[in-house]
Amino acid sequence: MSTDPSSVRQHILDTGKAIITGKGYSAVGLNEILSAAGVPKGSFYHYFKSKELFGEAMLHDYVNAYLADLDTMLAANGTPAAARLMRYWAGWLAESGDECAGCKCLVVKLSGEVADMSEAMRAALLNGTNQIVQRLAACINEGQADGSIGAAAPAQHTALALYEMWLGAALLTKLRREPSALHGATRTTRTLLGLAEGDLIRAGASRQ
Repeated sequence: MSTDPSSVRQHILDTGKAIITGKGYSAVGLNEILSAAGVPKGSFYHYFKSKELFGEAMLHDYVNAYLADLDTMLAANGTPAAARLMRYWAGWLAESGDECAGCKCLVVKLSGEVADMSEAMRAALLNGTNQIVQRLAACINEGQADGSIGAAAPAQHTALALYEMWLGAALLTKLRREPSALHGATRTTRTLLGLAEGDLIRAGASRQ
């Protein structure tokens, strides 16, 4: 492990995020994170004054990485906006292969757990979801302009409805341990965006 301060801090964040993604926030103690990261307690408190501040920093780090990946996925690249948007939702379906949709998404994993526990962590997750919806709305606007999306409703309203639906579907998939809720979300997404079945097939094919 590098001794560069910024690298040590990131190493602690990455280690803690990996453990918390699997177990949740409350079930993971600092000693488990420190042991896995191979750093002394003093080093942890040099970067984070409390577990809550660590959790807040971890969520900011997660959101920033998620948004960077989303920006790459939705960036104009010569394909219709609808295809780019459906690639994003297809990624949620891909995670359901192990019957654990959303398990790698800290929004799905932690929202219910930390919302009443930490205002700072709740705010970090809320800010992240708001930014995700803004990016989805921008892509829907592009699709309405290029003709690949036939939805007539305001893009912001459609983006919010879709994201809320997919979050709910991810939670149901965790409960049911099978992806029928995500398949239902896919069908409803196609309807809300005004896509024909062939449009969805082509969007999925462009992902290969």
